Amino acid sequence: MHVIDLEAILEKLPRARIGIVGDFCLDAYWELDMRESEISVETKSPTRPVRTQRYGLGGAGNVAQNMRSLGVSLISVYGVTGRDPFGYQMRELMNELSISHKGLLEQTKEWVTHSYIKPIENGAEENRIDMGNFNRMSTDTAKRLSDMLTNDLESLDILVINQQVKNGIHMSPEFQKALQLLIQSHPQKLFLLDSRSMSQNYQGTIRKINAYEAVVLTGGSHEPQDIIGLDEARNAGITLAKQWGKPVFVTRGDRGCLVIENDHVDVIPGLHIIEKTDPVGAGDSMLAGMAASMAVGCCLADAATFGNLVAGVTVQKLYQTGTASPDEILKIGTDPDYIFLPEKADDLRSASYWKNSEIEVINAVQTNHKKITHAIFDHDGTISVLREGWEKIMEPMMVRAILGPTYDTADETAYHQVLNRVRLYIDATTGVQTLVQMQGLVKLVTEFGYVSRENILDQFGYKAIYNEALLDMVKKRLKKLSRGELTVEDFVMKKAVLFLMQLHQNKVKLYLASGSDEHDVVAEAEALGYADLFEGRIYGAIGDATKEAKKIVMDRILADIGNVNAESMAVFGDGPVEIRESKKHRGLAIGVASDEVRRFGLNESKRRRLIRAGADLIIADFSQFEMLLELLQLND
Repeated sequence: MHVIDLEAILEKLPRARIGIVGDFCLDAYWELDMRESEISVETKSPTRPVRTQRYGLGGAGNVAQNMRSLGVSLISVYGVTGRDPFGYQMRELMNELSISHKGLLEQTKEWVTHSYIKPIENGAEENRIDMGNFNRMSTDTAKRLSDMLTNDLESLDILVINQQVKNGIHMSPEFQKALQLLIQSHPQKLFLLDSRSMSQNYQGTIRKINAYEAVVLTGGSHEPQDIIGLDEARNAGITLAKQWGKPVFVTRGDRGCLVIENDHVDVIPGLHIIEKTDPVGAGDSMLAGMAASMAVGCCLADAATFGNLVAGVTVQKLYQTGTASPDEILKIGTDPDYIFLPEKADDLRSASYWKNSEIEVINAVQTNHKKITHAIFDHDGTISVLREGWEKIMEPMMVRAILGPTYDTADETAYHQVLNRVRLYIDATTGVQTLVQMQGLVKLVTEFGYVSRENILDQFGYKAIYNEALLDMVKKRLKKLSRGELTVEDFVMKKAVLFLMQLHQNKVKLYLASGSDEHDVVAEAEALGYADLFEGRIYGAIGDATKEAKKIVMDRILADIGNVNAESMAVFGDGPVEIRESKKHRGLAIGVASDEVRRFGLNESKRRRLIRAGADLIIADFSQFEMLLELLQLND
């Protein structure tokens, strides 16, 4: 995993000197309120009153404001506006952000400021009104703009070339030629090109393109929505890097980014984000992060990793082209969760098995790896299935919480909108501490707005409601167990207890970790008859959302065995949290893609999540534990 020193990068950013030449746009949001409409005397038609108006920088302007949010002090912009109110408003916004706009020239004829008017009525955005589609840059403006760049270039650490509209400054042949000459005459200067339709132009620049664009530019036939596999994206990037003689960044959405220099490829994985995301502006954020970090001397792999984190912050800001502050970047980047091997995870055909077993090998287990001396087991879904069906408890509970007083009366469309969001959320947060899931529920209740703010519970209140329903189900099952109507085998994964006993016999220290409350985990392990194998090392949630139970277990184990012996640790789990923590601490991550209903056999959805979380091995159950012991060299 590529690791960067975030604090060092952020500390350097105020010293960066960055220029941006491109298509500067203005986003205008006009909120209509028809309650004050009247019939026009002139047209006899109803007027459309605007209650509020809000303006924001778009296009290359969004790149600039992202850089300012990151802490870059000197940002100079180069582009063209019309002599109109929107150009004035754009400059006022730049003044507020201390962005130097002396290079933002006015052209009085055949040019209006690129503006996108978005009328909003009753919360819904109506047809957009676009300005600037018929712009034509004059020869005089092209010369003035290129002269300005020529004069300023030596004082800049990097020049970002941004092209986003069909009728912007880069459509001028005179300006294209002048900018190309400027690039050729400064071969040691950093030029970073991000273009929607002109990636073949401006030779001598480092390009940022997406995987679809890369494949199409190399002769592939795909649609923009198609999934581009790693090999295809890599091959296309290598071809383009050779063709252009410069490095290429190939972005891949939530699958991360490729950094290609000649034949060398660095794969920067995507971030695992459980919140709802909005991709609008994510490309601008990533570009800003990449350019800013390159300007202060970061290598390209570091720049891509940093840009990835910046975009990871902004995609979580809904219904806006958000920016990322240093504090936000530190929060997401200090202990990031990545998506590993998405191609392998998403395609069962790629599975490779050890010998003639059903043990899937994702990352080869080295024959000389340290002997396993400590093993951490997630509880629910890995060993125990007492809580199987928890999703069926959480789902209606969340839907009822979100719809609140309208639960019985909401129409079918509203009900299914809420239901689908809840299902997606539960799927994304499986394995996360319950209290954290309830924090997300608070956000969902607030977002949908069916419950008044004063009646929205906090995470503890919602957790209490959920736990009451869940524990009622568990108690009923335990009563059946105590009455002999069911046996221990009905509530544990196939041969899980036998595997635990064998590990214990081999002197492996066992730890039990759960996102459920600790006293409940202990009671359930005792009822199922294997608590003694853990010798008191059973850990669960402690009621503090800032303290993830499974992370606490990791910290305690590492304190016990020492960081240098972390490679002697194996982690077994059916959720992403424990697998990710294992990878961060260099342990062996064994994903248990369990079918909790049958208690054996593969759950393909879990397999996908676990591989993306970083699992080294995938098992469906413990029915082949003898072969697993052999693979782990624990069959002595």
